[in-house]
Amino acid sequence: MRILQLQLYVLMCSEAAVSDLLTDLGSNVTINCDLDENDVYWILLKTADPPTVILRSFPTPKSPFYPNKTFRKKYSVQFKHRLVINNVTVDELGVYYCMNTETPPKLSNSTRIYFNESTQLTECHNHTALEFIDQNQTQWKIISIISALMNGLLIIVLIGLLKVFVFGNRRSTDRTQQLNADLQTTQVAEQHQDPQQLQYAEVDFSKLRRNIRSSQINSTYAALKPPKP
Repeated sequence: MRILQLQLYVLMCSEAAVSDLLTDLGSNVTINCDLDENDVYWILLKTADPPTVILRSFPTPKSPFYPNKTFRKKYSVQFKHRLVINNVTVDELGVYYCMNTETPPKLSNSTRIYFNESTQLTECHNHTALEFIDQNQTQWKIISIISALMNGLLIIVLIGLLKVFVFGNRRSTDRTQQLNADLQTTQVAEQHQDPQQLQYAEVDFSKLRRNIRSSQINSTYAALKPPKP
């Protein structure tokens, strides 16, 4: 609640004297606090944004307090509450105040950090280039993943077709070899068959005619005999 009140106070007093500080992108900036106080708040005010408490500075050697831990990498404090901004980017542009922690509140003169036009254009260009590179990298990653999946699927299909073709040919060859072996076996068996068995087969075939009557045989035999002279 106290910090909120301080922010509102800064917002109401934002029309105080402002000094401009021109700097370059990526440089380090030091802002002096003209308040003779033991404890002070450093506050950042951006256009269309509420005031942001960056840190609370104590007399040395006590370390400052950061409401947001992410500010530790960007802001630090030197002797007499001087604020140091490391590697200034567009995110650190704005108006900076130091304010005491007692009542009634005292507000220092503000310092506004800004870049020249060429630096701002370079920063915008860099942001645009980075966004374009990120988009291209994302697209290439998606394309690479899809290509890898398609190649994997194609390899699986080719392996399946190769297996079907190889196994089919192997089965056909095995069947042909089996048929040839059976044929050779049959031929060898016929070649080694006993001739007597063949003659016996003829004799057996003649037995099928036992049912023929003897009279028919005699008559047929008589008819075949030559006439007597």
